[in-house]
This record gives sequence, C-alpha cells and structure tokens, in this order.
Amino acid sequence: MAETDLDIVIPVYNEGANILPVLRSFAAHVTVPFRVLLGYDQDDDDTLGAIRAQPLPGITVVPVKNRGQGAFGAVVTCLAHSRAAAVLVYPADDDYNAPRIDGMVAEVRDGADVVCASRFMPGGCMTGCPLVKRVILRSSALALHHLARLPTHDPSNGLRMFSRRILDRIPIESSEGFTYSIELLVKAHRLGWQIEEVPFEWHERVRGKSRFHVMRWLPAYFRWFRYAFATSYLRRGPETVPTLGDGGLGPAQMPR
Repeated sequence: MAETDLDIVIPVYNEGANILPVLRSFAAHVTVPFRVLLGYDQDDDDTLGAIRAQPLPGITVVPVKNRGQGAFGAVVTCLAHSRAAAVLVYPADDDYNAPRIDGMVAEVRDGADVVCASRFMPGGCMTGCPLVKRVILRSSALALHHLARLPTHDPSNGLRMFSRRILDRIPIESSEGFTYSIELLVKAHRLGWQIEEVPFEWHERVRGKSRFHVMRWLPAYFRWFRYAFATSYLRRGPETVPTLGDGGLGPAQMPR
C-alpha cells in the first residue's frame, strides 16, 4: 500500500546552492501530500548541510544514500526506497516547474502510468541549451514521436512521473545515466499502458554542474531507441513484462 501520494526523487551532488529554492517552490505550489527523497553519494555532500542548516517546516526530506554510483545509482536507490502512489524524478536546480506537479499527479490518478514533462509541446520551452545537445535532443524527439510513434513529444526528458504499478512490475535493465527513464517509457508503450504528457520549461542551470552527459550516454539511449522502433514496427503488446529480448533485440542484460 502506498505510504503517501507522491515521492519526489532528487539525485544530488553538492547542490547546496540550489536545493533550498527548489524545496521552497514545492512548499509554495505542491498541494498533494508528498515527501522529497534526496539521493546522495557521500556524507559530506553540501546538499545535506544546507538542509540541516535551514530545515523547512511542513516538508519531509528523506536523505537516501546511493547504493550504487553516480546519478543512475542515486535515482534507482530512491525508487527502491519509495512506496508512494506516484514517483517524480526531478532535477536539483529546477525551482520554476513546481506549479505543474499537481497536474501530473492528477494524470496518474486518472490512470496514467507515465507522465512525461515535455519541453517540445505547446506551453513548454528549452532555453540556454548548448547547440550540440539541443540538436541531439530535438532530432531524437522528433524521430521517436513521429516515426516510432511514442505518445510524447519529449521522450528523452528525465523529468518524469511514474505510477506505482510501473515501478512494481517493470524491471529496470539500464545501468547508467538517466536511461532508465526512456526505458520505462518504451516498455510501458509496448504494454499498451497509458502515457500522458504535460508542458514543462527547461532552462540551462546557472549554479553548480550538471550530471547529464549526453555524449557519454548516447549508446545506452540508442538501444532503447531501437526498442521503441521495434515496438512500433515488429512486435507489440507482449503478454509478459517486456525486456530487451523482445522483438529480436538480443538478450536482456540485467544490471548487477
């Protein structure tokens, strides 16, 4: 049984300069009951110090130490810790999209298993993004939406909400970066589960260093791009939970 309506998972690495404005934005705009799960690597992470120095009344913040490595390990450790009805993975520097979170929870309550935050639909935006990263993100989004028929305009965005059903029933095979996010999306699409999207903003961060490494993670993303196309054109709607082995994509490799 779910412990709360919403868990907001935030992977952090020395985000002391960013985390308090983000938490204040949640306090001001999120009305559903929620907790914040902070996935951190080291005990001396300055994010933890900032929270201890200025605790915010009314917000439950649960530090969750990374059992793996990097951003991927921080997120999946928090996902394993969560028992909420809906789980949102959220960036540590985003203090402007909180007013949209209640609407995402409403979509889950109405039956959605994945709610995608979209920068590329009406009402969304992406500003300040470096040229190479922007070209890769936009071209892959267009291909996956129009050719692979994924029902979102922004399939690679890591800011995404998942239902309890999807986290309990679909195993994560990815092992690096934020590729788990597109993995769960394409697997839900293959199962025919409900996918919705809402417009979100994205602005290049002004404080701290991003943990998103688009060029390093491209091969990992590409295997899920192949999976999305195989779902649309080769096989679709398996009776069992899908893995990379479905559709002739080779054997599934579960992370250790």
